[in-house]
Amino acid sequence: MEKIAILYQKELPPMKNGIQKPMKPGGYSDSGADISYELRLNNIEVITPIKNPNIEVDTDWVFPDTKLGIQKALNLGANVFWLNTVLYKNHPIENIFDDAIQLIGQTPESVDIFDDKMYTNTLLKSNNIPIPETTLITKDGYKKQSIEFTFPIVLKPIRGRGSQGVVKIENKNELTEKLSNLFSKENYGNAVYIEEYLTGQEITITVMPKGEYQINNEKKYFEHPWCLPAVKRYNHQNGIAPYNGLVAVMENSEILSDLELNSEEIRNVYSNCIKAAEVVGIKAPIRIDCRANKKGKYFLFDLNMKPNMTGPSRPHRKNQDSLTLLAARKIGWNYFDLLNNMGKQKWKAIR
Repeated sequence: MEKIAILYQKELPPMKNGIQKPMKPGGYSDSGADISYELRLNNIEVITPIKNPNIEVDTDWVFPDTKLGIQKALNLGANVFWLNTVLYKNHPIENIFDDAIQLIGQTPESVDIFDDKMYTNTLLKSNNIPIPETTLITKDGYKKQSIEFTFPIVLKPIRGRGSQGVVKIENKNELTEKLSNLFSKENYGNAVYIEEYLTGQEITITVMPKGEYQINNEKKYFEHPWCLPAVKRYNHQNGIAPYNGLVAVMENSEILSDLELNSEEIRNVYSNCIKAAEVVGIKAPIRIDCRANKKGKYFLFDLNMKPNMTGPSRPHRKNQDSLTLLAARKIGWNYFDLLNNMGKQKWKAIR
């Protein structure tokens, strides 16, 4: 019998080549608890750290992704781990890779590689996928570096998380000031990157991995990754979609109209997102943020290996639809349907 344990991020991931990925406050324990509660509500056996978890205490529902946290879940009978956490090479979950354990989420090694947005953008561009022009900025070289972009530009962490740390820059003086501030705090390590600012509409697309799914009470097998309907972002703050920890996505996001969803531009961007998903070899949903230029052509500007999976399962979180859930509702899925279909894509990792 399957017994699921949900993992959350307990601590900062290790730095990679001098680059630090920031940590979400609570380490995704909020969405982990949403998942855990929703699954249990629908009679899926979920292991929790304590016998009678408090509905409002996130960490009652999830295990830390540490050696001790994983071992505790194993001791309680877990044989499926939902990796609702930030992964990296040599993550503690790799210590239990064997054919008795199943996993829901990406492989740690792939996240380790593709969370580097400069590397991933270069890889996608080499596969003829449209990516905005970018330039690496290092702590040691930024004062000497000549910036050839036309302002405004966008400044981003290399191992970013959503829109955290992303800022629109209007001129060179502002860029120098912002870089000086960033590098003095070292929240993101010793390098960041700048990207051309696209003036068109912003959308986000969740790409699901290949596999069998239940849609409209029918089983359907996808031989390739496939896209949930595109979600439009609006109410930007200084040209940037606000961090969802501050503004719920339901307040600034909605599904495109049926006319837009059937447009050639959207069909083209779906094709590019599917190609991107195949390039990185996904085993779980990813979220790709895209933005159009002034001519309406969409560019992929942020591939997120771990989309947020918050949901309205608990009474005090009824406004917590994630971008992926907003998209899933368009094909008739509720929160449990989304989670259940994600769970069907579980996999085994052999040590």
